[in-house]
Amino acid sequence: MEAIHALQPGVEFELFTNVPEWFFEDSLSCKFLYRSLLTDVGLVQKGPFETDFPHTLRLLDDFYPVNPETTDRIAGVLSEARSRLVVCDIAPMGIVAAGRAGIPCVLVENFTWDWIYEDYAGEHEEFSKHVDYLKTVFSSADYHIQTSPVCRPGRPDLCASPVSRKPRLPASEVRKEIGVGEDIKVVLVTTGGIPSRFPFIEKISSGQGVVLLIPGAGERKQVRSNIILLPHRSGFFHPDLVNASDAVVGKAGYSTLAEVYWAGVPFGYVIRTGFRESGVLASFIENNMQGIPISAEDLHEGTFISRVPELLSMKLGRRDGVNGADQIAEAILGLIR
Repeated sequence: MEAIHALQPGVEFELFTNVPEWFFEDSLSCKFLYRSLLTDVGLVQKGPFETDFPHTLRLLDDFYPVNPETTDRIAGVLSEARSRLVVCDIAPMGIVAAGRAGIPCVLVENFTWDWIYEDYAGEHEEFSKHVDYLKTVFSSADYHIQTSPVCRPGRPDLCASPVSRKPRLPASEVRKEIGVGEDIKVVLVTTGGIPSRFPFIEKISSGQGVVLLIPGAGERKQVRSNIILLPHRSGFFHPDLVNASDAVVGKAGYSTLAEVYWAGVPFGYVIRTGFRESGVLASFIENNMQGIPISAEDLHEGTFISRVPELLSMKLGRRDGVNGADQIAEAILGLIR
């Protein structure tokens, strides 16, 4: 959306999501209309690395097939607004509603939920019916864009580079606002936007000359020796924090991976075990980025600190390519023209 706005400021956006409105307020410079709506189930998580399968299946059974009254209502809103295009970030409801409104839709994905659920169907047979239904819905999208790293390569209309939000401020300015000097090494510790509590905060020291910066680990900004804690909504733009760091340690989710990739900093990455996407992300990091694998236990307990010198010894690799967000923006503008 931000990339589209940069190319054509007159485009208007209407969001259907239950992602908090503040996230878009903090991420976008363009205006948008926000409509709170559950459009997808995904996986219910107990924390950054744990899935609640019984709860997930209950919600899936309640949600799919998508409610025709709800999709008709959304279709009416889309038609009344004279929407030109519906863009779906693997939310099946958008594809169904677009079809009912007779408006073309674009599916943007690096995986689809049928592919994820397929991996669990052997142990949890209840996933099978949702796999079949979702496969049909996703295949009905008018246009298909895949984003690298792609989990199940197909024959899309566009295969884009990694997609991420872009930094806004110079690294030096961000460091100044945080209160860290240029000569200090900064390691950003992140769990991908999911607030988390780390027991190691009270008992470790990161070592002289290294600061650990941990978003989402406190109710307010706190400085404890060489550890800086930030609240979940800290006022700092997350890509700015990544870009101002010398290394990142955390969960290897798509958004974090893409932000670290474009910043070109080393990545101490934690793979979410039992999640089908994880192997694809790990392979991409190994082949295209500087990084080392770290266990979830080492992250939780703080023992990863012994790997920080190794991480900081790796070379920086700033990228000169085109962000996938810009590639997708060009494609979408081409469609609505």
